[in-house]
Amino acid sequence: MSCDITDAASGISRPDSITGWQVFLFAVAVGVIVTNLFAPQTLVGMIGPTLGFEAGTGGLVAMATLLGYAAGLFFLVPLADLLENRTLVLQMLGCAVLAATAAAFAPSAALLMVVLFALGAACSAIQILVPIAASMAEPERRGRVIGDVMSGLMIGILLARPAASMIADTFGWRAFYATSAAVMTLLAVVLAMRLPLRRPLGDTGYPALVASLWHLLRSEPELRRHSFTASLSMAAFSLFWTSVALRLAEPPFGLGQRGIALFALAGAGGAVVTPLFGRAGDRGWTRTGTIFSHCLMVLAFAISAWAGFARSGSGSWLLPLLLLGTSAIILDVGVTGDQTLGRRVINLLQPEARGRLNGLFVGLFFLGGAAGSAVAGVAWAWGGWLTVCVIGTAIAVVALLADCVFRTQ
Repeated sequence: MSCDITDAASGISRPDSITGWQVFLFAVAVGVIVTNLFAPQTLVGMIGPTLGFEAGTGGLVAMATLLGYAAGLFFLVPLADLLENRTLVLQMLGCAVLAATAAAFAPSAALLMVVLFALGAACSAIQILVPIAASMAEPERRGRVIGDVMSGLMIGILLARPAASMIADTFGWRAFYATSAAVMTLLAVVLAMRLPLRRPLGDTGYPALVASLWHLLRSEPELRRHSFTASLSMAAFSLFWTSVALRLAEPPFGLGQRGIALFALAGAGGAVVTPLFGRAGDRGWTRTGTIFSHCLMVLAFAISAWAGFARSGSGSWLLPLLLLGTSAIILDVGVTGDQTLGRRVINLLQPEARGRLNGLFVGLFFLGGAAGSAVAGVAWAWGGWLTVCVIGTAIAVVALLADCVFRTQ
C-alpha cells in the first residue's frame, strides 16, 4: 500500500481517504509504541531496589522516558515536515528496538536512565504517525479519526502498566523491555509493508524547522492554551500513576505486582470515551468538553484522598480499593478528554506545519508528565498519599482556572 497523491491543502502526499483498516493500523501502532513510556510507572518499586534508587528518587525512572519523549518531539518530530515520513518512522522504530534491548540488560542506574531517555526519544515516532492519519482524513472527519487513533494510544497507555506488572511479576522487570523490543520489531515489519508514503513538499532546512517552533508557539494562541492545560493534565496523570503503585503495596491493601496489574486495568475504561471527545470537538463543544474534563480530574483526586485514609485494621479494605479504582477511571477519562480535544484543535491550525505543531503540543504536555513523575517520588517520601492527592488536586484546579481565563475555540 503506497498510494501517493498530493494534498494541495497541506502540501503533502496522501491517499484519497483513510479507510477503517488504516485507522485500526495507526491505532495499534501508537498503542504498541506508547507502552514504553508508561510501563516504568508501575515498575518503579522493582527497578529501584535492584539498581539502588532511593525512595525519593525512584520517580526519576519514570521521568527519564517521558523526558526523552519530550526531547524527541522537539528535535526529531520536526523532521516529519522535511523527510519522507514512512522511512523516518521505521528508522525511529529501529532505534527504539535497540534502546529497549539495551534497557533489558542495563547493569546500572545511570546507564538505565540514559537508555530510557533514548527509548523515549525514539518513541516520539507516535507523533509522526498521528499527523499522517490526520492528513489522510477529510476535515469534517478529522476529529473522529484522531479520536479513533487516540483510543489506541490511550489503550496502550492504560494497558502499559498492567502488562508491565504481569510480565515483571513472572519474569522480572527486564523481561518487559525484552518483550517490548520483540513486539516493536514485528510492528516495524508490518508498517514497512502497509504504511502509506507521506512526502512533505517544503524545502526548509532542519535548523530553520527547529527554530520555527518558537515562532509557532508565539503566533498560535490556541497552541499555547491547549499545551498549557495538557501539560497540567499529564502532570496530574503521571503523579497519580507513579504513586498509586506504592500506596497499593502498603496496608491495608498489600498488593503485589500481579494485584497492582489488575488494579491498573481499571484505568483502561478511560480509553472508551476517547472517540466521544473527538466527536464532541467536531460538534463545536471543545470548550465545554475541556472544562468537564478538568472538573473530572478534581473529583478524581478528591475521591483518591478519601480512599487513601484506609489503614491496617480499620475495617474492610474493599471499599477503599473500589474508591481508588473509581478515581483512576475518572482521572483517566478527564485526562483523555483534555488531550483529545486539544489535539483536534492543534491539527486544524496549519496543515503545512502539522508535524511541528504536534511535536510542540505533545512535547510540552509530556514535560508536564515528566515533572509529575519526578514530583511523585518526592511527595511520597515527604508526606505519603495525602500529599500526592493535595498536589494533584492543586494541579487540576489550576487547569480548571485556566479554562475560565482562556477562551477555547
